[in-house]
Amino acid sequence: MGGMEAPRSRARRMSPEARRAQIYAAARELALAEGLHAISKRTLAARLGIAPALVGHYAVSMESLVAETFSAISARELAEVHALVQGADGPRDRLAVLLRALLEGGREDVTAVWADGWSLGRRSEALAQAVHEQMSAWETALCEIVTAGVRAGDFRELDVPAFARGVMGMVDGLNAQALVRRRVGAAREAGERGELVMRVVALELGVDPRAFAASDRAPGPRAPGVAPSRD
Repeated sequence: MGGMEAPRSRARRMSPEARRAQIYAAARELALAEGLHAISKRTLAARLGIAPALVGHYAVSMESLVAETFSAISARELAEVHALVQGADGPRDRLAVLLRALLEGGREDVTAVWADGWSLGRRSEALAQAVHEQMSAWETALCEIVTAGVRAGDFRELDVPAFARGVMGMVDGLNAQALVRRRVGAAREAGERGELVMRVVALELGVDPRAFAASDRAPGPRAPGVAPSRD
């Protein structure tokens, strides 16, 4: 009849666990495609072809869902990079692989999720906590590599936690800037960003920058739906 909407088809019956997993998977896909800000009951319902009320039944708090979505994307990213790092020999090679995985191009979707996390986390305690935890996890991973290098005599003695915070801040800042610069065609090439960070890291660790050249390892295959790094 004129002016009336077609009735919504009934959602396929699923177990509570399967429905919740479906909603949270859709949130991750939506975050990577459009950003954390795009996650809502209405957008998830439209993506899955179900009623917004059903989304709300399984995700009562959108704030918590956004925080969990961010954590899941970052944790998977870290796990994938960790696997790459474990395939390298020695602290120098492992550090080089980690930095290249973070700085090489083609991973703008995850970078954008991090940028959203920093911005939206200013007004969401749940998201701020999730971002802080994931930042700490990345810093810990870097600390483990550098500490092993110091013990092995590959790197000079230094304040490792402060070094890790500084390096991750530099990486995150350069990658976040590249998102905006790319929109106007003025992005610094990923290789240039990598070389800059490598030079600074080598100086801080007291090693020749050429020491990292031997680890010219590709980041490896990209997992479906999630990029292995933040750029």
